[in-house]
Amino acid sequence: MKIFLSLLLGLLLPMLASAQTCPEKNLLYFQAFPPGGESDLSARHQQIVLKKKCPAIDTIIQYKAGAGGGLMWGQMNQLPGDGLNVVGINLPHIVFQPIEGEVQYKTADITPVYWFHYTPDILVVPEASPIKNFMDFIAAAKAKPGAMNLGGSGLNSANHASHERLNAAFGIKSTYVPYKGTGDMSLAVVGNQIDGAVTYSAFAINNKGKVRALAIAMDKRHPLLPDVPTFRELGVDWVDGAYRGIGVPKSTPPEARKRLSDLWAALNSDAEMKELAAKSGFELVNVGGEQMEAFMRDKTRLYTEGAKLLGLGKK
Repeated sequence: MKIFLSLLLGLLLPMLASAQTCPEKNLLYFQAFPPGGESDLSARHQQIVLKKKCPAIDTIIQYKAGAGGGLMWGQMNQLPGDGLNVVGINLPHIVFQPIEGEVQYKTADITPVYWFHYTPDILVVPEASPIKNFMDFIAAAKAKPGAMNLGGSGLNSANHASHERLNAAFGIKSTYVPYKGTGDMSLAVVGNQIDGAVTYSAFAINNKGKVRALAIAMDKRHPLLPDVPTFRELGVDWVDGAYRGIGVPKSTPPEARKRLSDLWAALNSDAEMKELAAKSGFELVNVGGEQMEAFMRDKTRLYTEGAKLLGLGKK
């Protein structure tokens, strides 16, 4: 009898934990960028795994794009703080944008509850481009300063900062072309309408055969892009990218924030999530709960210093 009860308890405990973690009603998951980009793709992955873990509820993804994400982030504190309204957030965007001063929020207005993945910076050109490698790119950029147009997602975003970093690190001058999101930008790159893009590893992986990756900001080569050199191999100590996470309205109580943090941690530990992330080029990270304050303090300091170097906020 004791053995039976022990086995029964072992089966019930995970179910009870899951029941306690799952929301009681549908989640509204707001995206600050249009459909088709990395933020949307990661949300779709989470939607799939959330349905498996919490079959009684739906995750309803909604879009409010504009100002490189700043439109949604400027309005997120107007949402109900009921633990059912979740907003996708990005670093370094939520540090860079308030420094530039063109958005209606401050970094301190954002309440992150979990950072779930990171995507390394990458330089790509259309597959039809005559530029075959990074040395070709540098030669073309130096031959006609300012003539090369490189797309990216948003102004004062990770892509924008990476573009400026690329110019400074290699002594070139190219022109940044901002798009509302990666989905919009992809049409221009794949359609050979612009010369290339400073984007993320996920974009290059999901568009293999349509774009050619030239360099990636990782400490070692990406396993899905083994022929693409790192910036370190090319002589620049550049390991960076964009973090994606979820935030909530400031009025959301601490217990609701913790439930969401625990739920997203469970998503990241799921085998299906790990497989989906790996296939799409997302590097999973787990920052929530007690880690959040120190993480945000460190990243805010780092990106504030970076913004000064890039001249953000100077009129």
